[in-house]
Amino acid sequence: MSQSLNVFIVEDSLVQRMHAVAICEDIGLTVIGEASDGGEALLLLQTMDLPDIMLIDLEMPGMDGIQLIQELAHQSIPVSVIVSSAKEDALIASVETMLQAYGLPVLGAIKKPLTKPQLDKALSHFKPITKDQLQIRPELVMAASEITKALIEHQFIAYFQPKISVNTGVIKGVETLMRWQHPEKGLVMPSQFIAIAEEHGLINELTMEILDLALQQCRHWHERGLKITVAVNLSMLSLSDSNFAEQIAQKVAEFNIDPAYIILEITETAVMGDVGDALGTLARLRLKGFGLSIDDYGTGFSSMQQLSRIPFTELKIDRSFVDGAHLKPHLHAILASAIEISKKLNLKSIAEGVEDLDDLIVLQQLGCDVVQGYLTAKPMPGDELLPWLKANNQRLRELCTPTGNSPTE
Repeated sequence: MSQSLNVFIVEDSLVQRMHAVAICEDIGLTVIGEASDGGEALLLLQTMDLPDIMLIDLEMPGMDGIQLIQELAHQSIPVSVIVSSAKEDALIASVETMLQAYGLPVLGAIKKPLTKPQLDKALSHFKPITKDQLQIRPELVMAASEITKALIEHQFIAYFQPKISVNTGVIKGVETLMRWQHPEKGLVMPSQFIAIAEEHGLINELTMEILDLALQQCRHWHERGLKITVAVNLSMLSLSDSNFAEQIAQKVAEFNIDPAYIILEITETAVMGDVGDALGTLARLRLKGFGLSIDDYGTGFSSMQQLSRIPFTELKIDRSFVDGAHLKPHLHAILASAIEISKKLNLKSIAEGVEDLDDLIVLQQLGCDVVQGYLTAKPMPGDELLPWLKANNQRLRELCTPTGNSPTE
């Protein structure tokens, strides 16, 4: 290990606790505290220096592990957590999600018996934290007047995250991600201004601004022989505009780009309900040759209905079903089902949020087409894509070539 970390072990079984202590010490951790339940752990925390990590069993008499985690969050105690349990994977996964919702750094959720490789893997995610990071801070709110000014001054910029073929490592396209380079507030993320833009009728202008940036890059890449698709996210409010399809088509024609290279992404929840105008817009866009992608697939409640009534060409599986699929049977099953549906409907399947090699292997085995995530590439400015691709071409091919098979398309 590159750093010396302190760990506090909370486990009611003496045998299991001794086993955990031995493994922790074997890999270089310093065990500074032990407790047999949550209540005892909280009392001890008041009398000692805070540990870097707490290894918490879920099932304990008195205050169980879930209650302890809730108390850690409520008291804003800055500690990273590893949970362990002999219970079913689905329960462990739900606790992991709870940790993330509270803002507590979760390094891993381990099914007993604890092993050295499991603990090593969890520790690889460790980053120091402070109490301030756990406190809820108000979201930066941008005024509509600021958005209007930013549109006039072209302060919005585009980042692009590559989409990589699962079996070859070849780049197939990119997703366009909007950022606001604010002159005083720095880089502002979409969550801080999209809703305001929608509320004040600015979303169409915002969409056209990012589409223009995306098309400029697409034209640049195509002229240099990189014939990839470029995806752009659309708002539901824009889809309700009867003129929107024509505006999109006209903009793409100005750049002399075949609409087949432009993928329009719509979140699953955005196309739920009575949306006749939106469905008409999507149908016209597909008629004009644009690709349509259902984004965040699986997060809504009417997935089958969306696939049956909209002419999608891609199915993007939400990251919540991808991350940890190699460890969690229930996620593996959902992932397999989504990929199977995409194949039966002749849709390209794209897995979002791929950050772990073992999850990538699962996606290969299940027959997913394309992956997108930090394992293959982080979002980057457009002018960095070609140099990045040159530097990472071989790595991607080695990463994505299935064991024992040569790359094939």
